[in-house]
Amino acid sequence: MKPLVLATALIALIAPLAGAQTSNWTADPAHSDVSFSIIHMGISTVRGHFGVTGSIAYNEADVTKSTVNATINVASVDTAQSARDNDIKGAQWFNAASFPTATFTSTSVAKSGNHLTINGNLTLHGVTKPVVLDAQGPNGPITGMDHKPHAGFTATTTIKRTDFGIGANFPAAMVGDEVKLDIDLEVVKQ
Repeated sequence: MKPLVLATALIALIAPLAGAQTSNWTADPAHSDVSFSIIHMGISTVRGHFGVTGSIAYNEADVTKSTVNATINVASVDTAQSARDNDIKGAQWFNAASFPTATFTSTSVAKSGNHLTINGNLTLHGVTKPVVLDAQGPNGPITGMDHKPHAGFTATTTIKRTDFGIGANFPAAMVGDEVKLDIDLEVVKQ
């Protein structure tokens, strides 16, 4: 009789865990990037993008228990102007030689319909600050050509470059302080 009671108790403890399945998804770098836009001299907008890799531990039963980790390749900056890209990678801006990547690690996820609010810490240029991503997703999943499930997420946030010590010698009248980030992440279930 005791083994039956023990087995029943064990099943009662394990059953809730079975419903809270977490799956691992990794970013498809060919279909993921971080785009940015910033005002130049108050008259035009400069746009560019960075490559990004990352992973999501996706809790299918409760998305609010999911986590996101991303690494942005700062050295991959592309504004369609190679001279400007080299300048941006330099010591006055990103100092990509010393800080080749930026990272985002989520601290919480809240859900309302298809809308997610993802709080986390962004480490950029050696400085870590909290940021909030306004996200949509997941879109999908669909089965990709690799026969694995693919899903998509989009997110936006706005940061201040001077909060991270980027371009500190350049006034906002020359290069805007606010930088809008648009994140597109296609992830593949592992």
